[in-house]
Amino acid sequence: MSKRDYYEVLGVAKTASEDELKKAYRKLARKYHPDVNRDNPKETEEKFKEVNEAYEILSNTERRAQYDQFGHAAFDAANGGGAGGFGGGAGAGGFSDIFDMFFGQSGFGGFGGGRNPGPERGSDLRYDMEIKFEEAAFGLDTEIQVPRTEDCSACQGSGSAPGTHPETCPDCRGTGQVQVTQNTPFGRMVNVKACDRCHGEGKIIKSPCKECHGRGKVRVNRKIKIKIPAGVDNGSRLRVTHEGEAGQRGGPPGDLYVYLFVKQHKLFTREGNEVICEVPINFVQATLGDEIEVPTLDGKVQLKVPEGTQTGTVFRIKDKGIPHLRGHGRGDQHVRVKIVTPKKLTNRQKDLLREFANAGGADPTAEEKGFFKKFKDVFGVM
Repeated sequence: MSKRDYYEVLGVAKTASEDELKKAYRKLARKYHPDVNRDNPKETEEKFKEVNEAYEILSNTERRAQYDQFGHAAFDAANGGGAGGFGGGAGAGGFSDIFDMFFGQSGFGGFGGGRNPGPERGSDLRYDMEIKFEEAAFGLDTEIQVPRTEDCSACQGSGSAPGTHPETCPDCRGTGQVQVTQNTPFGRMVNVKACDRCHGEGKIIKSPCKECHGRGKVRVNRKIKIKIPAGVDNGSRLRVTHEGEAGQRGGPPGDLYVYLFVKQHKLFTREGNEVICEVPINFVQATLGDEIEVPTLDGKVQLKVPEGTQTGTVFRIKDKGIPHLRGHGRGDQHVRVKIVTPKKLTNRQKDLLREFANAGGADPTAEEKGFFKKFKDVFGVM
């Protein structure tokens, strides 16, 4: 079978730079490495060899020039086929790069090595929770129900039926790993991979627990108490330690992260720790002044509206806002008044307003006069 073009093997153009070659090589070497592809080792090993051979030639400037001029014939005749005749090293640091990529150091020591099975921390969990505006302001002690994986209570997470214990795997002798010798373009190499018999656990369960079917873990809906502090806002995140998924091989559980989403309020909006609301008043209250009732998060309070108040005027009520999340005190509440013009008037009310206008009550204010003057200066009419 004729060999594929080396550029085609690496998936790069003939004008590819050294960095592009190295990037393509690392990606493919990771993809086809035998330790990563245990389900189909023979096919992936052949592709792994092909990728290494292509990079060994193209990463060397002199050999790449020979290949570009003569193709595979430049090496097949001199070396009996393949790139193996050039000795160790994939050129331009390529062989050491593959070790660095997988194991963090160059050299044959530890090539293909895995980690000894040990305690592993459980995964973190996320829970989205919707709360009321007032609950975000003043805090809340509540209980939520979270689906998660826990150690089986019947077997204490061992996976073995009560009264029995897991046995040490005879193939790996409890290490969870076995050595596999492979012939590669670089010679014989010893790889360490997870034991197929115990799947890297180092132990074999002969009498599985009936509750968890030998897995040592069960899926449950766990009720968890949480405390939401006063002053949280939309998008706040709470961390509840050790309430995530169970760990592996005696490792600690993960954490639970609760994301808070605050419902909109009918009356109030929020800007930081300040609360804002809009209150309607009528023409008479705005003109003569009045004392009105205003809602707050703590209940109703009295607010004095001075005479001559204009629509959009904002009044501040101290310490009626949102409590500071990390500190003492509270924000303020801002009350914006809106003058409402009546749509339906009785004849008597209309007569009184006309009388008010005829008496000069409808004369322009100083602010209105200033506006009319600007209007006249711009358009020249009035």
